[in-house]
Amino acid sequence: MISDRELIEQAKKAREYAYAPYSKFSVGAALLTENGKVFLGCNIENSSFGLSICAERVALFKAISSGEKVFLKLAVVGSQNTKILPCGACRQVLFEFAPDLIIVSLNHDKVRYCSLKELLPEGFSLRKEK
Repeated sequence: MISDRELIEQAKKAREYAYAPYSKFSVGAALLTENGKVFLGCNIENSSFGLSICAERVALFKAISSGEKVFLKLAVVGSQNTKILPCGACRQVLFEFAPDLIIVSLNHDKVRYCSLKELLPEGFSLRKEK
């Protein structure tokens, strides 16, 4: 299985492809599946700001559209390796598929961990648990 540091390095690679001409803040994400696969995402901004999409959702949507449904960890890195966590919209979308997800981030090169349930304690889903 991939280490947390390797997952962070994958997120850094994804960050290189970010399209962030307005905020100038590039974000990369790497989502680890139960099967050991990693899906990458980067933030993609748009002139119509509401149509921009975060790196975390890009990675999740790529994984879902590839048939993956069980996720273990998500590494997220920002431009300066300062603490960055998924936004509210990303938290809710991630919660739909992976309420027990662990978020791995950097804060000045120190690895930090938190759970999605810590970030979104009242998340909701209409999906029935199996």
